[in-house]
Amino acid sequence: MVETCHEFGIEPIVTLMHFTVPRWFERDGFWRAPDAADLFARYTEAALPVVADGVRYVCTINEPNIAAMLAGGEDAANLVAYGLPNPDLQVADALLASHQRSRAVLAQVDGLQSGWTIATQAFRASGEPGSEEMLREYGYPRDDWYLEHAAGDDFLGVQAYTRTFIGPDGPLPVRDDVETTLTGWEFYPEASADGLRSAWELSGHVPLMITENGIATADDTRREAYTQGALEGIHRCIEDGIDVLGYQHWSLLDNYEWASGFRPTFGLVAWDPVTFERTPKPSAHWYGGVARANALTV
Repeated sequence: MVETCHEFGIEPIVTLMHFTVPRWFERDGFWRAPDAADLFARYTEAALPVVADGVRYVCTINEPNIAAMLAGGEDAANLVAYGLPNPDLQVADALLASHQRSRAVLAQVDGLQSGWTIATQAFRASGEPGSEEMLREYGYPRDDWYLEHAAGDDFLGVQAYTRTFIGPDGPLPVRDDVETTLTGWEFYPEASADGLRSAWELSGHVPLMITENGIATADDTRREAYTQGALEGIHRCIEDGIDVLGYQHWSLLDNYEWASGFRPTFGLVAWDPVTFERTPKPSAHWYGGVARANALTV
């Protein structure tokens, strides 16, 4: 995949672990196994020849905060929207150790930049009595802890889609009077800017990259509107002095979303499930124009 990206003039950004792991790793204890960090370091060594030539950015672990919540064993079908499971703190520690061991291996390659990617969730207090206290209690082990532990990394990936209001008893469902997406999340383009500002502050000003941002919608005009709003917010962050390395849209193709199948269409490009023919949507042409110009019309 790296070689093909180079062949077509695309700069690859590699993620070493995006949730899926070998079956034997899960069988032998998963992230709770005492040798999990050792095994992840060995895996990084095996992948090193792939990323050592022509890859600038490597993400070690995708959304470790979500991985720790998945390990909690609760229903995760509505992750990053409402009612996140309780994180397994032992798994969180193991993921951090694995990340740090992986970064030590990657540091053998001169100029290679490494970090992990965090699903920032733009938690906000509802304003009810007790909501500020619950915001800290609920948000820290699900979001802030991971951003703080990115301090000293080469970069930090921010993945943002929506926001969640926290009441005195925990997260609140999305209000009936707001626009929602096919995943049931609030249409909230400012999520990227909120994630960048939180990550910048909590990481101690580590360089940032939006490594995922997008919207599941059947109305492509709303995809353009959402992405326009997200990019405007990111630009304001840059103007305020936040070091933003880049923006990666989720996603190129309509894809299979774990926990929700093919229904949530995030792609700039549609595909036919019978012929596999790919059809760029109007948003793909619009976004391509923004990318080529490296500028946004506002």
